[in-house]
Amino acid sequence: MSKLDKDQVLADYSAAYLKAHGKQPNIEAKGGWYSVDGGKNMRLAQLADATAELGGATGSSAAPAKAKVSAKKAAAKPAVAPKKAVKVSKSGGGLSAKELWKQRLEQDQTLSRLPRGYDE
Repeated sequence: MSKLDKDQVLADYSAAYLKAHGKQPNIEAKGGWYSVDGGKNMRLAQLADATAELGGATGSSAAPAKAKVSAKKAAAKPAVAPKKAVKVSKSGGGLSAKELWKQRLEQDQTLSRLPRGYDE
């Protein structure tokens, strides 16, 4: 993981924001989190990604490198087929969960009993 230069990332983001929206962003920094125009708080790496999304020129190579790596990962992963629903069929001789517990509690001499609604 490369170190991001805070001043460079903020300058790049401001330039890209100005180009995209036509006004300077109001960036508030508090404890490592950055809020742009009173919106959602973001970390510095998220601001670098947002700069790339806004189409701004980045002075640091972290955002383009990250985009290239994610593109390579996406190309390397094969398409996953959706899983088919599994149908559970009850065989003629099997017991349901209610029936099994009822039978087990009747066999054992304990003070345990079925919960409410299982007496059916």
